[in-house]
Amino acid sequence: MGLAFISWGLVSFSQETNKKIEGQTSFFVEGGGPGIMFSANYDKRFHQSNLGVGGRIGIGFVTTYDDRYDSSGPYYYGSRQRSIITFPVQVNYIFGKPNSPHTFEVGGGFTLLSKKTDLFNYYNREKTNLFGTLSFMYRRQPLNGGFSWRIGFTPLITNQYVQPSGGVSLGYNF
Repeated sequence: MGLAFISWGLVSFSQETNKKIEGQTSFFVEGGGPGIMFSANYDKRFHQSNLGVGGRIGIGFVTTYDDRYDSSGPYYYGSRQRSIITFPVQVNYIFGKPNSPHTFEVGGGFTLLSKKTDLFNYYNREKTNLFGTLSFMYRRQPLNGGFSWRIGFTPLITNQYVQPSGGVSLGYNF
């Protein structure tokens, strides 16, 4: 009896997820934003709509400089350039009218960096490899899939400061 119930649940779930709604999935590249410098991202709505609750996940990179000091005194040894991989993850909500390509996205999440760094070179700041992220973005997405773009305000947050930032992305909805 239990096996039949589980099988029925899986079949009904798979039938529900096979419905294809155009425009609820997006792939985009972004300059700035939660990926910090550059990222490639996958975004999907959690329900059968191009509006509402969804999420994004991506991979990107940022280049930064690490200043090197002698710990026994105030001696500066210069800086070295480092490339760091970023992993932005967010849950977001898209507001808009069902028959309009003009939408607004509000999201929150985090970005994990592959190495600890003082990304914005603030003096006497702790190095971190985790940023909280927010996004407030205008989003132009066609109703039936196709070319899309976004632009907006995307601050980065640590336990020591909030770094104002912005982002621009180009992508394709399908």
